[in-house]
Amino acid sequence: MWIRLALSLLLVPLPLAAQSPIAEVICAPRAEMTQRLSLQYGARLAGQGIRNLEMMMEVWTTPRGDWTLVQSYTDGRACIVAMGDAWETVVEADPA
Repeated sequence: MWIRLALSLLLVPLPLAAQSPIAEVICAPRAEMTQRLSLQYGARLAGQGIRNLEMMMEVWTTPRGDWTLVQSYTDGRACIVAMGDAWETVVEADPA
């Protein structure tokens, strides 16, 4: 499934990522990226955190357990930097 996502994103003319040690980084305007993740793949934003003043990391997950790590930039660009499967949300037990 994620290979289809990667291929479909590559077939659309998009601004590509800057140099990265990950050979398959896929970038697009964030609005387009989030629309594809949610509408085409049923993904939802599961969590996010600020990496620095210009970047935010987001984890998108599907009900099937697929996950996508997206790095979003202040200029409106977003890049898929990793993806996988078997995502599990961990909820710590209340010690009380």
